[in-house]
Amino acid sequence: MKIISLLENTTNKNLKTEHGLSLYVEALDRKILFDFGSTDLFLQNAKKLGVDLREVDFAVLSHGHNDHGGGIKAFLDINKHAPIYVNPNATSPHYNKAGEYIGLDLDLIKEKRLIFVEKQENIHTGLTVFNCNNNAIFTPIVSNGHTKEENGVRVEEDYNHEQYLLINENGNRVLLSGCSHKGITNIMEWVKPTHLIGGFHYSKLPLDNALIDCAAKLNEYDTEYYTCHCTGVDRFEYMKMHMKALHYLACGDEILI
Repeated sequence: MKIISLLENTTNKNLKTEHGLSLYVEALDRKILFDFGSTDLFLQNAKKLGVDLREVDFAVLSHGHNDHGGGIKAFLDINKHAPIYVNPNATSPHYNKAGEYIGLDLDLIKEKRLIFVEKQENIHTGLTVFNCNNNAIFTPIVSNGHTKEENGVRVEEDYNHEQYLLINENGNRVLLSGCSHKGITNIMEWVKPTHLIGGFHYSKLPLDNALIDCAAKLNEYDTEYYTCHCTGVDRFEYMKMHMKALHYLACGDEILI
């Protein structure tokens, strides 16, 4: 299995970056795109990295924020066949703490290649897209001031628009999670993957004992973590001192599993 970061907040290579995420995956003889960043920068970086996104078989959107789905139209323009698996709640309006719109272009609802996954769908042997909206919550979900619109009313965000991709190959259970808004420790308890790739949504947490406690909880699992984006580089560095299997996945980096 090969995973390449096409877009992330940081890079050590001659690539463009933005606040967003896009991952390219080759697994189970299929090519997969997970998230699309904010703009078309992921396409530009893919070209520099020798990745032909016209050949992608499936695409998955992790949740309905524009830093993960803003590039969907750009992908649809260059890839003429791949379905995009989306949580139906991702097409609702979403807002940040300042009240600014951070959701998707709602015209995407009309796009015929969007496949809405209500709970879980096996998109190929060994590839499962699912949400955990009905799972028990062990650690409280923190909204950080995010809101969503329901029936014309703004309510506190519960991130019911989030979903994940689980890849089962050669005994490995590799979980891709865009931002882990529902809580990385909740997600780990639900899935217990051998590898987890994605953001932890810790960038606003203070560098104190609470973050150390999070690291200790993640250490309980026999999992390799590749984090990025909304974890925050300084939070990563702090957690790295307390974790045995934590790595940073910058734009242009490649993982072989």
